[in-house]
Amino acid sequence: MSRPLVVVGDALLDVDLVGSASRLTPDAPVPVVEDVERRERPGGAALAAVIAAGATSREVVLVTPLDSDDGADRLRELLRGRVRLIPIPAGGGTAVKQRIRVGDHSVARLDSGAPVATLGALPAEAAEAIRDAAAVLVADYGRGTTADPGVREALAAARGPVVWDPHPRGAEPVRGIRLVTPNAAEAARVVPDVGGDGLAAVGARAEALIERWGVGAVAVTMGARGALLSYGPGAPMVVPAVPVTGGDPCGAGDSFAAAAALALAGGAVTGEAVSSAVAFAGAFVARGGATAWDVPAEAPDAVAEPGAEGVIARVRAAGGTVVATGGCFDLLHPGHVATLRAARGLGDCLVVCINSDESVRRLKGPTRPLTSAPDRARVLEALEFVDAVVVFEEDTPSAVLERLRPDVWAKGGDYAGADLPEAAVLRSWGGQAVVLPYLDGHSTTALVERSRV
Repeated sequence: MSRPLVVVGDALLDVDLVGSASRLTPDAPVPVVEDVERRERPGGAALAAVIAAGATSREVVLVTPLDSDDGADRLRELLRGRVRLIPIPAGGGTAVKQRIRVGDHSVARLDSGAPVATLGALPAEAAEAIRDAAAVLVADYGRGTTADPGVREALAAARGPVVWDPHPRGAEPVRGIRLVTPNAAEAARVVPDVGGDGLAAVGARAEALIERWGVGAVAVTMGARGALLSYGPGAPMVVPAVPVTGGDPCGAGDSFAAAAALALAGGAVTGEAVSSAVAFAGAFVARGGATAWDVPAEAPDAVAEPGAEGVIARVRAAGGTVVATGGCFDLLHPGHVATLRAARGLGDCLVVCINSDESVRRLKGPTRPLTSAPDRARVLEALEFVDAVVVFEEDTPSAVLERLRPDVWAKGGDYAGADLPEAAVLRSWGGQAVVLPYLDGHSTTALVERSRV
């Protein structure tokens, strides 16, 4: 059984009072909001936990202060069946944030609950969950949870990676944790002596935060510009965001931090976790943001690409032609590029089927492949004329072709006058196998041999 993701932080109850307005009050120039609909959702650490739970089969545990009031009861109801709740006894009332909205515009916000909760002792069950978690996400909303000595002691003892999403009114991260994810404004507030908002300034702030906090890495989220990841002195990594038309950015930071923590829980390195988190947050915003909190999401490592089946379904729905090709593609060279470009010109999408590492070894010998299947797939997917990549385990692509059923199977090489091995498979559903001209003088095997001289 996989270990859970544990979210620690301040849970809020978010309420939208949505109505229409067509007139102003007679005593002041403010709108009269009518036909109001009340919409409730988890907020703060509770939203981060629900986002994570919707994107994984892994158990998600929420450790958060909860009072005994109506707001806490509503939060428990919203979380039931989604996350496992371990409450910390608390006073001060549940933080409730009510937005009055007319259409897509907020008119006012009404906040209730003490600014800082009064925490009781951290339950032993919570300390054990934090210690043994696959990863821990700290979702700080400035209500005192991260300043509690018992909570900080438990976080320092966590065996898995810890991701800390900070808040301007919250405590500084526990030293030695894996990743902190401030947004650009938060980073600028903590490091005010660095001016500007360009990448150089953001990178300098991230480097300063690592030194100040004593953490492994800082990923500064920059909205539509993506995220900047720094490990300290040296060039930072910048992960651009995919442009999103429309959508709602509310909750984007929670989705980013949740996705990064999930990726780390699954064994990703920090750079991979940040890359997947940028893609996940973009998809979250496009889906409607926090208002679509109960819409299931794809796992963080699967949001970037639609996959071969999705590409094929989209092309077929539009009446297009699906083209596929295949091979080892161990070292991509000009011959490969010429064939792939020509194959894409035969239809409306190109799916490349590549041999797995074991399949390449059986075909080419124990010293091959030189490049792993995931890396070969990444290189191919970066080509503008490749729409999707599929890895198959068998020695031939027949099984994957049976599954994908392309309209055209294209191969480069000298097959003139001969039937391609896959031709019979294609004919079984009315597909066509074709040969494309091959750029002479280019061979992976020849490249390998020359490199040994």
